[in-house]
Amino acid sequence: MEVPIPLMFLGHVAGLVYAPKHMFVMGIDPGLSVCGYGVIEHLTSGDRAIAAGVMRTDGSRSVAERLNELHRDLSALTSEHQPEAMAIEQIFTNRNLRTAISVGRASGVALLVAAQAGIPVFEYTPSAVKAAVAGYGGASKDQIRYAVASRLQLPAEPEQADAADALAVALCHSQQGKGMARIKAATEAQ
Repeated sequence: MEVPIPLMFLGHVAGLVYAPKHMFVMGIDPGLSVCGYGVIEHLTSGDRAIAAGVMRTDGSRSVAERLNELHRDLSALTSEHQPEAMAIEQIFTNRNLRTAISVGRASGVALLVAAQAGIPVFEYTPSAVKAAVAGYGGASKDQIRYAVASRLQLPAEPEQADAADALAVALCHSQQGKGMARIKAATEAQ
């Protein structure tokens, strides 16, 4: 049974909207050389992994060609999995300006793919993702891998750190929805 949620909890003032029984969320850990992706299904009974991996671009090609390749690959993934939301890890200030610029470009491609597909985008800081998934905003890569494997009941920790990070971003978004459901339940109880 679908649960009506007052629109005020979705940033609106009046009316009702129905929360789906399940929702597919695509998480993105943007990068130009290596871009992680993870697709989870958010169910009322919990979350489960659908797909995860990395997309790599050839560093010997021009930036424009690499961005086009990333666009093509992300578009194909989006078309295949039909997510209802895309969650992207926000760019954080990096001491390496070149890395920050390339991550920003890759993030822009992900935003474009989502906009072209009509998918809403949600961005989360790295510390917010770590806190949501591992309970601590300063969690290490190994702690994130462990938390992702545990929460999604995977048989093993994801091998690729970027794929684990992308699943963590998707889980962070899924958890935000659970928070909205808790707010709704608390409001109804009053």
